[in-house]
Amino acid sequence: MAIQNHTLITEFILLGIPKTQGQETMLFAVFLIFYLCTLLGNLLILLAVMSNSHLYTPMYSFLCKLSVLDIGFSSLSTPKLLAILLVRNHIISLGGFLSQVFFYHFLGSTECLLYTVMAYDHFAAICHPPHYTIIINHRVCAFLAAGTWFTGSFHATSFTVLTFQLPYCGSNVVDCFFCDIFPVVKLACDDTFIIETVSFTNIGILPMTCFLFILASYVRIVVAILKMNSAEGRHKADSTCVSHLTVVTLFFGPCALIYTQPSLSKVLVTPVQIFGNVFTPVLNPTIYTLRNKGVKGALKKLVGGQITSE
Repeated sequence: MAIQNHTLITEFILLGIPKTQGQETMLFAVFLIFYLCTLLGNLLILLAVMSNSHLYTPMYSFLCKLSVLDIGFSSLSTPKLLAILLVRNHIISLGGFLSQVFFYHFLGSTECLLYTVMAYDHFAAICHPPHYTIIINHRVCAFLAAGTWFTGSFHATSFTVLTFQLPYCGSNVVDCFFCDIFPVVKLACDDTFIIETVSFTNIGILPMTCFLFILASYVRIVVAILKMNSAEGRHKADSTCVSHLTVVTLFFGPCALIYTQPSLSKVLVTPVQIFGNVFTPVLNPTIYTLRNKGVKGALKKLVGGQITSE
């Protein structure tokens, strides 16, 4: 990716979390525990699903892809945050900053699209059960999954190219604990109105479109559930949908606050960013484990098998 010749900055300084003097060790321990729980929880879901042939269905395939995204999303910003807290390493190279911006928006937009695909999968399973295997077969499942990765990659590439074509020849201090577009474009020594407008518009359009599609899917799903005569069928549909709706709320909530409120006070924006980057990835496997009988059964079988083998 080409950087213009008049770019003078070769590294950035991430200020980290404000007003944490004297609390760095405690925060390091807390974030490290959450990071390790994120890795463990999502890896367990991956192992549980892959070790149980009864879970080789589109729904659990999408759940595995969500676990992979959560691992990547958490691993993108948390290690650097831990380094800032433990050894006061605030410096990140220009290449590292560029890479983190790309992958932050790549993983974020891909996860947004994946939630939409999962909503469509639930819609097909509940509203059209006789035709579900035709609507969502393995070929369609692979196509939808590949589409989310490709679209997320294109989305992130376009914003990263736009951002780093700007000249950076002034301050290199970023008032944030991770690399994102909006904090860094403020440091450019050229007019950033166009990129800020394009970035805000496009970043807003993708989540809003996905959110409206998810909302429309669940309106149809609720209508279908209300028409069900079987209490067992209602409970199964409710169990599946509540998990997905909960993680969707946890994902879109921070996004809505950060990207629709650019003037959000620093007192609120940092906790919201920490919640979205550190806490949400560990909550997703917990929510799906508690609400999904298939995942709980597979985990019990996995753990039980390991204990027996020992």
